[in-house]
Amino acid sequence: MTEVRSTKIVANWIFFGVAMLIIQVLLGGITRLTGSGLSITEWKPIVGTLPPLNETQWQKAFEQYQQIAQYKYINHHFTVTDFKFIFFWEWFHRLWARLISIVFLIPFIYFIIKKYFKQWMIMPLVILFLLGAAQGAIGWIMVKSGLNDENVYVNHIRLAIHFVSAMVLICYALIFGLKLVVPQRDFIVDARLKKFTVVIIVLLVVQLFYGAFMAGIKGAIAAPTWPDINGMIIPKQFFGNNISNDLLFNIINIHFIHRTLAYIIFILILFWWSKTIKHKTNSFNNAKHWPFIFVAIQVVLGIFAILNSPKIVLGHFGVFEWLAQLHQLFGMLLLLALISNFYLLRSKK
Repeated sequence: MTEVRSTKIVANWIFFGVAMLIIQVLLGGITRLTGSGLSITEWKPIVGTLPPLNETQWQKAFEQYQQIAQYKYINHHFTVTDFKFIFFWEWFHRLWARLISIVFLIPFIYFIIKKYFKQWMIMPLVILFLLGAAQGAIGWIMVKSGLNDENVYVNHIRLAIHFVSAMVLICYALIFGLKLVVPQRDFIVDARLKKFTVVIIVLLVVQLFYGAFMAGIKGAIAAPTWPDINGMIIPKQFFGNNISNDLLFNIINIHFIHRTLAYIIFILILFWWSKTIKHKTNSFNNAKHWPFIFVAIQVVLGIFAILNSPKIVLGHFGVFEWLAQLHQLFGMLLLLALISNFYLLRSKK
């Protein structure tokens, strides 16, 4: 097999993995929106692949769930049938993670045997594997924060770390894949535009943290108005004495920061987009338009999600949940679009 063809096969494998990781994050979103994340109270990476197989096992799993605060204070009306529904989404979320590891490991071994890899590829692939393993550990640390007699949901800061670390993994895999397929003639030399791209990416990562905060504290319903926040433009308590509480725990302040960052990022990407028009290569000519498209859709979805939050019904996947899920998806796509452009831009030849 030619070197070009083997490299293309490796690239397709990496991009397939990126797609699976995106689906995994979306499954995490469904798990959160359906209140399913605490339904499995144990972490058994191997044995936990199979769900309960008989009524005795189901009853045991349900009894374990009944010991935590979420059941006692929110879902105390649940029957085993109700429990099976939330169990499915958390189990499927974990099962998909196991499938990703298989899709990574088996071809990895095969490609080594067939000598598809160049020497420089081995270390990035090892790092990918370690990032994936770390992501699983972070997920369990997050889940444990809700397995007690006090918290009805997982800690929103740990949820944010879990989400952003997943995006780090996806972005790393994407850049690795791009290295395999993008020819050098498609790079754009523009140091100022590259720095500008970095600034937007940093702001977007902060925004993703606050988006996860919003999700973790069930924040949408706290201020279901737009463009004001419950009649306020700037929250009265935004400039308080307790900075950590105001920025990390105050639900209205989190609303304000999340919305304000969205407006800033939208304006910056619009300006960034205007600066890219002069650059034209095959890859960049396609990639440069996506950040603006995605950020515009993202802002609209966020507004409609907020306005539809009063329609939330526990245990029902309705209009708000679909909007929230799409809002998360386009936030991810926006980051990946910016990362792709970052890769195509060069400070020097």
